[in-house]
Amino acid sequence: MKKIIAISFCLIIAGNIRAQITLPQIIRDSMILQRNSKINIWGWASKGERVSVKFNGKTYRTTTGDDGKWKVQLSAMKAGGPYTMEIFGKNKITLHDILIGDVWFCAGQSNMVHQMKLHSVFYPNDIPNANYPDIRQFWVPNTTNLVGPQKDLPGGSWKWANPENVADFSAVAYFFAKDLYQKYHIPIGIINASWGGIPIESMMSEESLKSFPDILKTVEENKDTAYVNGINRKVFEAARNIKRPEDKGLTQKWFSPSYIPKEWHPIAIPGYWADEGAKNLNGVVWYRKEIDVPASMTNVQAKVFLGRIVDADELYINGTKVGSTGYMYPQRRYPIPDGVLKPGKNLFVVRVTNNFGKGGFVPDKPYELIAGADTIQLTGYWQYKVGLLNEPHWGNRRFAGFAIALQNQPTALYNTMIAPLTDYTIKGFVWYQGASNTGKPDEYAKLQPAMISDCRSKWKEGDLPFLFVQLPGFGDYNYLPSESQLALFREAQAKSLSVANTAMAVAIDVGEWNDIHPDRKKPVGERLALAAQKIAYGENIVYSGPLYQSSKIEGDKIIISFTDSGTGLATNDGEPPAEFAIAGEDKKFVWADAKIDGDKIIVSNEEVPNPKYVRYAWSDTPLNPNLINKEGLPAAPFRTDK
Repeated sequence: MKKIIAISFCLIIAGNIRAQITLPQIIRDSMILQRNSKINIWGWASKGERVSVKFNGKTYRTTTGDDGKWKVQLSAMKAGGPYTMEIFGKNKITLHDILIGDVWFCAGQSNMVHQMKLHSVFYPNDIPNANYPDIRQFWVPNTTNLVGPQKDLPGGSWKWANPENVADFSAVAYFFAKDLYQKYHIPIGIINASWGGIPIESMMSEESLKSFPDILKTVEENKDTAYVNGINRKVFEAARNIKRPEDKGLTQKWFSPSYIPKEWHPIAIPGYWADEGAKNLNGVVWYRKEIDVPASMTNVQAKVFLGRIVDADELYINGTKVGSTGYMYPQRRYPIPDGVLKPGKNLFVVRVTNNFGKGGFVPDKPYELIAGADTIQLTGYWQYKVGLLNEPHWGNRRFAGFAIALQNQPTALYNTMIAPLTDYTIKGFVWYQGASNTGKPDEYAKLQPAMISDCRSKWKEGDLPFLFVQLPGFGDYNYLPSESQLALFREAQAKSLSVANTAMAVAIDVGEWNDIHPDRKKPVGERLALAAQKIAYGENIVYSGPLYQSSKIEGDKIIISFTDSGTGLATNDGEPPAEFAIAGEDKKFVWADAKIDGDKIIVSNEEVPNPKYVRYAWSDTPLNPNLINKEGLPAAPFRTDK
């Protein structure tokens, strides 16, 4: 009898727990709701439960469906706040500090991820001076699911732009939001759903991929979790079973001040060791140098800038590990703990690991010790020694199999980072992605429009504005006209402009040849904000740089016409237009003479008497893409040959 009573009591308790109203993670304190639109508020409770939502003087009522979900639509409201929301069912939830404004869904890969703190050197005043309670970001947690769309996120919170929080804001999204806020003085919400290194298809729904049978096949295969887990288990087990040689630098503690160096060789920082006499070397290379530090730099906050390193690194100062980074792209900026630096000689040791290709320190980056107002350059000659050499046969065993990177699989991030948010009313989309798809520009030219269409379909708010960034320059400069995979990809991105209510922020002029994450994030955010003002807010403004429209051959010249030339064409340095190449029927391009004639460019080269084709900024990293309109916005790269 007692057992029956206990079971009944447990069932009652369980029933009461199920009856509790719960909300999705996105609907919480400090959220920003979309103005001038019907606002979706939803959640879950027990089947058939009556739920009411009280907000801004009105009460909205509904009843949960068979699946336990409920949803109400709040009336359209003007920008304002803060407000309180009360939600009643068998329990009561009160949400505070709610604003009404514009909400932008920002997504992409690492250049949309990159936080303000990673660019604090380039923008030293923006973090300490941030004081915008009406600019708020919701950072979507990075999670994956290969089976299907999830109903909610695992966590998250809305944070406003103050010096503490804004360091973790996406730099591009923050500058975008800040410009809009300063223009319209209404709350701006950023929902950031980004993950570094991912391909576009990872953020696309299964429905959006219906025209891509090969990708859909992968989606179906991945739904078999046993298949995915089985592959990964074999790869990880094989990796564990590989007998990797020991790194002598770790076993002999080359980072320790007590270690006595023998048979070390000079090498310059920055630079790649393959360019400094160390050929066919993949593995671990140790660098060491004694740095004289004055006493004035030892009792203040200090940090080390180590530029970029290929592929991974660990920094030791006087035997203490100060920082480490596991892959090549981030700039190394390590704070030094108190008490590590001492007056006089300090031992700096860097352990560098590369897997293949050129390892070492990327040129044209800052390498320095900064303490207070003083700086010591760390460039120059160091000593190096190999701690571990990856033998070719070891590498072959290592790469015999590859694990399935879950975040890179089609639909994996849509299911977890986008699908749970499609009920949340928004103003539009901001998209900065592409580096992981550059190898297939023709496919991307179809994927991006498919994603745009699907996102609009999922949100059910019509042709929501879709703003995207064309990839900046990255890679070695080429001083001769050449073919370019990145240029083909930028062309593929630009094709999405044929989709209604879209705009493209050109970034060809803000790239860095040696950094896939260029520091100049502010111009990108500002150009996206200009695009938003035109596309989303209906402003009669010049929002884009010149875009190729047509060409006409007249004798030995080709005349190029543009759209979006604003009040006229110009160059950003006052010099003639650069980066124009011309060719005849043979498509052997040579550099051209180019001059501005009103709203057109006249291109010629006396060595090409019968020109047929023109290209502009057609390179992975154009040296000087200086064509702009008089509003200061850069021209997009283009070609007239197809």
